[in-house]
Amino acid sequence: MSRTFSKINASAATLTKNRTEDSVVPASGMCVTCVDGCVGMCEIGKSAYRGHEVIYPQPFGMVTTAAEKSYPVDYSHFNIMGTAVGAHGIEPDSDKAIFPAVNLEVIFGQNNGIKYRYPWHIPGIGSTNIAKNNWEGLAIGSALAGTGLTIGENVVGMDPEVIIKNGRVVDTVDLKRRVKLYKDYQRDGYGAIIVQANVEDTRLGVQEYAIEKLGVECVELKWGQGAKDIGGEVKIQNLKKAQMLYKRGYVVLPNPTDPDVIKAFEKGAFKEFERHSRVGMVSEESFAKRVEELRKAGAKYIFLKTGAYRPADLARAIVFASRYKIDLLTVDGAGGGTGMSPWRMMNEWGIPPVELHSLLYQYAKRLADKGAYIPTLALAGGFTFEDQIFKGLALGSPFVKLIGMARGPIAAAMVGKTIGRTMEEQQIPVYIERFGNTKDEIFVTASTLRKELGDKEFEKLPTGALGLYTYYERLAQGLRQLMAGSRKFAIEHITRDDIAALTHQAANISGIKYVMDVDQGKAERILNS
Repeated sequence: MSRTFSKINASAATLTKNRTEDSVVPASGMCVTCVDGCVGMCEIGKSAYRGHEVIYPQPFGMVTTAAEKSYPVDYSHFNIMGTAVGAHGIEPDSDKAIFPAVNLEVIFGQNNGIKYRYPWHIPGIGSTNIAKNNWEGLAIGSALAGTGLTIGENVVGMDPEVIIKNGRVVDTVDLKRRVKLYKDYQRDGYGAIIVQANVEDTRLGVQEYAIEKLGVECVELKWGQGAKDIGGEVKIQNLKKAQMLYKRGYVVLPNPTDPDVIKAFEKGAFKEFERHSRVGMVSEESFAKRVEELRKAGAKYIFLKTGAYRPADLARAIVFASRYKIDLLTVDGAGGGTGMSPWRMMNEWGIPPVELHSLLYQYAKRLADKGAYIPTLALAGGFTFEDQIFKGLALGSPFVKLIGMARGPIAAAMVGKTIGRTMEEQQIPVYIERFGNTKDEIFVTASTLRKELGDKEFEKLPTGALGLYTYYERLAQGLRQLMAGSRKFAIEHITRDDIAALTHQAANISGIKYVMDVDQGKAERILNS
């Protein structure tokens, strides 16, 4: 029996719907009866009058987006295996092997130089409005939690106050602010602020500036993401800003310097320009050269992030990362996006997370078996809760030590920020007000943070940061509980044997044992003893 995995022609992401919502052709997504006279509520109809604007999720700048596609295999097709005996990483004593004793700290990078309190971080939030408008919460919350945060692509190029001389950045406002917000709240050396770069950032010398002027130690090369296989893009609603970006070398559509385009914009024929980044052209020679340049500039740690490209590109990523001693390789599976990724591309392009992460494990093991250096690996692509984090760490063990998440943390920061606004307006929603009407009453982590920071510093905290910090606290306790149930009391003790595949298809793809085959030999020995 065939099954349709995609939803076509109508989505909340594009603000479209079918006229006959209960009767839709699966292959095309069209209404079974497409009627002459319909005003065009579906994506085809909206495209008839707004054209290319409908390629992207809406409303731009106020949403993060992820694919609606239902993949044949996902992380829900695995279950975590618990046990009633023993303990790893702690004495097998019921009074000592309790879940609060689980150690979630991760140390990675060459010479064990980077330490996180939790095995996750935010892998790249760049120049989109959704990132800029929530940066305060994301930076402060991440720093307080002791995890990493990556400043994504195009932040400098989009900064209207940046100073550029001879094609190179010499001073910034936005990047400086983003780095400072994180560093001001970093505690006890935990966590890291990472500056990412794409083609345009590299040409501007963004990472060299961040290292030399802002004291950034970690930089990341970017080969793409799980949402799209083209460069980053945003929408611009200001003509002068669009012209500024065009002059800085970005691809801006339509051309904001064309007199006819300017007239059309001023008449209201269209209301926004698109700014696009260029696609990178990867070669081993250019990769090696760039790594060497960054090390000479003073970078202590160099990361690489790649997306859901074809298997040959994944092989290149891990071989290059191995050969040139990259500290962290992040591999982002298809389907997610925090900015303005094309909606159909987000749904229909790339290798899904379980398949991509399984290939990554296979490639890493093959290289490790030859004695090659393997960087710390991070998985990304739709992770939001502690069970998924556990499964990702297990599927990629022993190479995977981190999980990358963006949409979940952004959601937590946005909710925290919104609660703060409703408190100021004295319009707290009923379902929140039942917990109280102050920060101390609403946010369950408030009393702990107040004690740690002191009253004066605590009162300065934005509620967006409290939202992210509290979300992370929930993930940490949930993960400790799952790990204690599997009797694994530190991240390094998690293995592939800690999860089981619920279907033969999931087992075949991942190499994880089918649930009915788990412990087969061990169970036989017990039965025969």
